[in-house]
Amino acid sequence: MAGKKRSIVREYVEAALWALVLTLVLRAFVIQAFRIPSESMLDTLLVGDFLFVNKFEYGPKIPFTHVRLPGLRAPHTGDIIVFQFPQDPSKDFIKRCIATGGQTVEVRDKVVYVDGRPSPAADRLAVHKDPVAQPCPPDAPPFPEDPTLRQCRDNFGPFRVPQGRLFMMGDNRENSNDSRFWGTVPMDYVQGRAMFIYWSWDGARFMPRWSRLLRIIH
Repeated sequence: MAGKKRSIVREYVEAALWALVLTLVLRAFVIQAFRIPSESMLDTLLVGDFLFVNKFEYGPKIPFTHVRLPGLRAPHTGDIIVFQFPQDPSKDFIKRCIATGGQTVEVRDKVVYVDGRPSPAADRLAVHKDPVAQPCPPDAPPFPEDPTLRQCRDNFGPFRVPQGRLFMMGDNRENSNDSRFWGTVPMDYVQGRAMFIYWSWDGARFMPRWSRLLRIIH
C-alpha cells in the first residue's frame, strides 16, 4: 500500500516537472505573455491589456545567448513588436515597426514618411492631441534624449535605418518614448510579434473590458 502511494506521488511529481519544462520551453521559443503598462500604443492597445507574443515567427533566441534560430519571416513595417529596450535591456517595450534596415524615415509636421512616401503603418492609427506641429531647434541632436526637446517628435530626420535594425514608433506618437529619441532596435533585442489580447482590465473602473477579449492585434 505504501509503495502504491509513493508510486502515485512520484507520478504527480513527474507530471508537474514535465508541465514545468513544457511551460519554460513554450515561453522561451514559442509564445510569451505581456501586459501593456503605458498609453504609448493608444488606441490600438490600452493600459491593462494582456496579450500573447509570438516568439517563433521571427525566430526564437536561445536563452542566455545571442543565437537566434531560423524563423518564418523577418519583421515587416506595420508589425507590432515586443523588444528589449536598447537603453535598458532588462525592460520590455512594445511599439509598431515603421521601417526596417535600408529604409529612410522622416517626420514632417507630424506626418511620417518612409522612403519619401507617407507611411500608412504610422499614420492610420496615430493619436494627435495637438494638431499643430512644434518646431525643432536647428541645433538639436538627431536623437534628443533631453526632455525639453520633445517637440522634435513632430519633425525628425531624414534618417536611414541601418541594416539589421528596426525603427519603432508608438501609435500614440505624442506620448511615446520611441526610436525618434533613442535610436533603432537591433534584431538581437526583438522578442516577438504581438498576436492577440487574451484579457483586458480597466483599472479606472475596476472591471474587465469584455469587448477586447481575444482581439487580434494589427
